[in-house]
Amino acid sequence: MDDFDKALDGFEKVSAPPIGDDELATRLAGLQARLRAEGVKAAWLDASSSLRYYTGLSIGLSERVHGALIPATGAPIYVSPQFEVPKLETMLRIGGEILPWEEHEDPCAMIGTRLAELAAPGAGLALDPATPFRFAGRLSAAMAGAVVPAEAMIAAQRQVKSAAEIAIIQTAMDASWRLQKTVHDLLRPGLTTTELCDFVDEAHRRMGLAPLFVAVQFGEATAYPHGVPYPQVLKAGDMVLVDLGGILNGYRSDITRTYVFGTPTERQRAIWEAERRAHAAAFAAAKLGTPCEAVDAAARAALAADGYGPDYAVPGLPHRTGHGLGLDIHEDPFIVRGNTTPLVPGMVFSIEPMLCVYGECGVRLEDIVHMGEDGPHWFCPPATTLDAPF
Repeated sequence: MDDFDKALDGFEKVSAPPIGDDELATRLAGLQARLRAEGVKAAWLDASSSLRYYTGLSIGLSERVHGALIPATGAPIYVSPQFEVPKLETMLRIGGEILPWEEHEDPCAMIGTRLAELAAPGAGLALDPATPFRFAGRLSAAMAGAVVPAEAMIAAQRQVKSAAEIAIIQTAMDASWRLQKTVHDLLRPGLTTTELCDFVDEAHRRMGLAPLFVAVQFGEATAYPHGVPYPQVLKAGDMVLVDLGGILNGYRSDITRTYVFGTPTERQRAIWEAERRAHAAAFAAAKLGTPCEAVDAAARAALAADGYGPDYAVPGLPHRTGHGLGLDIHEDPFIVRGNTTPLVPGMVFSIEPMLCVYGECGVRLEDIVHMGEDGPHWFCPPATTLDAPF
């Protein structure tokens, strides 16, 4: 049995209580209140993470229209291919009418007719931002009233997490942090990025998380935010970047660590410390009531003080400082210039001001923050030193 097999045997399944039906009902009531406040008759939720968020229903996106019409008042109306109805009936957690359609029928026209028949207040349809254009165009043409984006009203709810959501994310993040530490402890010369990626996926499965993604980069390839399209072999002195995430009860984990395999050079140490300072500055700026863009600005200011950038220039930080995390790996609130949304309790987002030095190396320290009533909290301990990153 090799070191990887021994490490896998040490992982045990983790769990957290799933989101309950009462919370789903509260979310739906919140969406309906927003529809009424904006004078919109109903919202369309496609086969997206928002459908799961409001109804608990998780179905795959396909070429067929499948989702739910949420009236401003009353129960959801589930729209489904006729042959999927028996399966759908076993999956429903929030009761409602099922509007089936046969293969030769136009479901968008049926939705338009059903919306016109509804006694709910308001007019028009709010469209899930995840609706594919091939459906959105047909739905817009079939509506008697205006079609407006539902993105703002959905984001207003989804970007503020409940205690139950935060508990699930905490469990997932704890598992992924432990996995990060294990990868660090298992490194040896000759390991390939492919071997490490396979190990990460299997370890997540052992812990009861569905693998979401894993990226492993060595040496100069660490300078590129999304890696390189070829495998690499580890050697002494390489900068190592490991970015990974899993899924628990539909919610995501996401964590990146960067360190040196072997003895760091002074140059590697200087780059790593500049990243750490930018990471810490962003966290310090994440105060209740502060706009999201201020967190991004703080990270860039720290990097500029160390001679990097400015703005998106490389060597420096070429992308936003962070993103929200929940049922999607990237969701509101986005930590980026121009986002004036104030930070409030319940928001969950990454801080990852990656320092990219193309042709040399890069460092990304990515950790997830949740805003409490008293300010920001890390889900997992951040790396504070290059020599002992865990």
